[in-house]
Amino acid sequence: MTLATGIGSWPGTSIREALAQVRELLDGHLPYLPELPARGPGADMIGRTAGLLVEMPVDLQPVGWRLVDRPGLDANRTGAFMREDLDELAEAFDGYAGRLKVQVVGPWTLSANVWLSRGERVVVDAGARRDLVESLAEGIRVHIASVRRLVPGAEIVLQVDEPSLPTVLAGRLPTSSGFGRLPSLDPQLAAAGLKTVLAAHDGETVLHCCAADPPLPLLRAAGPSALSVDTSLLRPRGWEGLAVAVEDGIRLHAGAVPTDGSLTRPQAVADRLVDAWRRIGMPFASLADLVVTPACGLAGASPELARIIQGAAVDTGRELDERSAD
Repeated sequence: MTLATGIGSWPGTSIREALAQVRELLDGHLPYLPELPARGPGADMIGRTAGLLVEMPVDLQPVGWRLVDRPGLDANRTGAFMREDLDELAEAFDGYAGRLKVQVVGPWTLSANVWLSRGERVVVDAGARRDLVESLAEGIRVHIASVRRLVPGAEIVLQVDEPSLPTVLAGRLPTSSGFGRLPSLDPQLAAAGLKTVLAAHDGETVLHCCAADPPLPLLRAAGPSALSVDTSLLRPRGWEGLAVAVEDGIRLHAGAVPTDGSLTRPQAVADRLVDAWRRIGMPFASLADLVVTPACGLAGASPELARIIQGAAVDTGRELDERSAD
């Protein structure tokens, strides 16, 4: 069966309402714990994951999130958001049995967007990078244990978001002064860090990178259960890389539904995926193994449009199921 899910973010500020929408729309598919960045600092993707770090507290400065010696008001607010989310998750998914996805920011996007006390990004300091990777892995273990305790029937799927990874690998991150660029990160080091974080979970894992040129060989080497990409941005070489991944047993989360509302007819979305599948020589029967998602998160959409887009992902999955059986 072709499943559907979301990337993670959702519009609005009510986690109760967001969870109700996600559970209703994705019944029988892959629901997830939504992220609501409209609530403000600490609910944003960087602050939310930084709040999971173990013994590496952060606070919020004009430049962004920064490592500090002890937690303060910003860390407390971030923790309060997460506790509220988990409390509401337990109520919304009471009695639930099945797969349930949670999302965290990956180590390289996090280290590119969290700052050291001396005013540079964590990614430039080898020791700080190593500490952040280990701290994040431990934070994920604790987080997943909490979700399992609250929703004991859930089979947790961990999604690791790495939107900044291509920028880090290419050496395109600006220095603190803005006049230079930070050195590129060694791909082997990047893959090792991803492996460490993915290994923190003993279940299914998804690596998500929504860039136009996701580093697919590196992402495959990290060993996830699935790769999540924006298929509308892929060039032919990217599709070929996905074909290699699928043939290796890695599932594809296809970000095929545009988030601007420009294409929500499931037949049209399915046509695009089927055409690409045909071009790379993949068997149509394997379309049933796809997971259809929006191209990116839905925080920027209106609540009504978010429902339409998420519903279109579900309907596209149904359309692909029918075509895979023909």
